[in-house]
Amino acid sequence: MPLPAASFERRGATIHHAPAETLYDRWPEPTCIIADGPYGIAGYDGDPPTPVDLAAWYRPHIAAWTRRATPQTTLWFWGTEVGWAHVHGEIAGQGWEYRNCHVWNKGLGHIAGNANTQTLRKFPVVTEICVQYVKAARFVVDGQPVSMQDWLRHEWRRAGLPLSRANAACGVKNAATRKYLTDCHLWYFPPAEAFERLAAYANRHGARAGRPYFSTDDRTPLSAATWEKMRAKFHCEVGVTNLWSAPALRGPERLKRAGAALHTNQKPRGLFELIVRTCTDPGDVVWEPFGGLCPGALASAALGRRYVGVEIRPEFYRAAIERLAAVY
Repeated sequence: MPLPAASFERRGATIHHAPAETLYDRWPEPTCIIADGPYGIAGYDGDPPTPVDLAAWYRPHIAAWTRRATPQTTLWFWGTEVGWAHVHGEIAGQGWEYRNCHVWNKGLGHIAGNANTQTLRKFPVVTEICVQYVKAARFVVDGQPVSMQDWLRHEWRRAGLPLSRANAACGVKNAATRKYLTDCHLWYFPPAEAFERLAAYANRHGARAGRPYFSTDDRTPLSAATWEKMRAKFHCEVGVTNLWSAPALRGPERLKRAGAALHTNQKPRGLFELIVRTCTDPGDVVWEPFGGLCPGALASAALGRRYVGVEIRPEFYRAAIERLAAVY
């Protein structure tokens, strides 16, 4: 059967049959990136046999994600524990902040008695992980990049104002100095209204020579709306933790060919809907650069998000667009 066209679009979701690295710069800026690529376990043709070289493999992809992401972007990196351990340094080194590690617990049904512990010398494995990163906003002071926390404190002190005056500016008892302008690990992101009050107060009462304060262009202080876009979106659903218990796929959702599973590690669509709901709003863009059967496309279309993804294996690409077409 001839391969369908090199891209397929349905209900705001576009799946490409091409290497992701050839398309990154053509895609709209992502609010969510779901990276479910090589694990370093020789799981399929092209998957490295060990995780040792995974960082080098991912490096150009991470560079592209960093280049196109904004401070509102969340990266979800799927893998094994040891695979992630090899890649984490590369991700963090390119400007991403670790937020949390989520464990997909597939349950005892995943091993079904097929783990020979005496040969493997370890407990049966029923999990894999999905690690959450955010694209850190960066600021410049005296030509050097600094964190948001350091920039906030620098701007207030540059205005020549005592730290205690920040509380009056924000209309709080002590939260401004204790949370927003602290230099320790107890720092909190100031809500948009609090930031706007800090900026207005500094520009009204601070030293005239240094104005404007809390500006990134030396012309206008950041607005509350702009400030709110300086961090990744996050919606925490009640009862959801970092342990995701969902059985490995069986039944009608599991795609098969000739009686065998088409994809050896097909993930539940529900996990991808959880990811998309957590860090995006309707209309936001989701990237899935190593789509496989592209569960992100189904999740995004169902939730009213825009989606772009790729899959280079012909049989997976064909199956992905067929099931997107079947649902929508």
